[in-house]
Amino acid sequence: MNEDPFQITDSAALEALYGTPAVASLRKEVDYIHPHYQAFIAASPFMVLASSGPGGLDVSPRGDQPGFVEVKDDKTLLLPDRRGNNRIDTLRNIVTDPRVALIFLVPGVGEALRVMGHARITTDPELLGRFAVAEKLPKTVLVVHVESVYFQCARAVLRAGLWDPARQVDRKSLPSTGAILEALSQSEIDGEQYDQELPQRLKNSLY
Repeated sequence: MNEDPFQITDSAALEALYGTPAVASLRKEVDYIHPHYQAFIAASPFMVLASSGPGGLDVSPRGDQPGFVEVKDDKTLLLPDRRGNNRIDTLRNIVTDPRVALIFLVPGVGEALRVMGHARITTDPELLGRFAVAEKLPKTVLVVHVESVYFQCARAVLRAGLWDPARQVDRKSLPSTGAILEALSQSEIDGEQYDQELPQRLKNSLY
């Protein structure tokens, strides 16, 4: 196999190509959750959680009402683990490697908030009860010790037109979840039946 003659393999080459970071891009990073950054977390109904483990990398979307991730103090975040598909890929990773990275998004806002730190998984009854919804408890809560926080500028969101209603995609233009499952399971799963039952199943299993 021929090697890519243009491949960059060291940091020095990257730095020569991209140049020196702007002062603002460095000053925005802190090792605690500044009150301004707390405001972003409180307003966010959606975040993405990245983790690493023996099986490789994982990234998982998490969403709920704004403020579903609670700022316990300026070094600690609390994240309830709501119902899902029970693959628990993220949790399996954290058991063996506690390093995590989070990105918070706020609808209509261009900037994203990036958080890095270490997480632990707890079943502390007090914390579970703290995140009860309609008397339903999360199975676990992630306690994230924060080590780095900074905002990401709006360029990516602006380029994507993420909050532009005119650029929203009609769901019917893409394969349905049932169609995907039927194809990948070689018809073991009935795609049409899956699609018919999905709306009610989602409604019944949000919490």
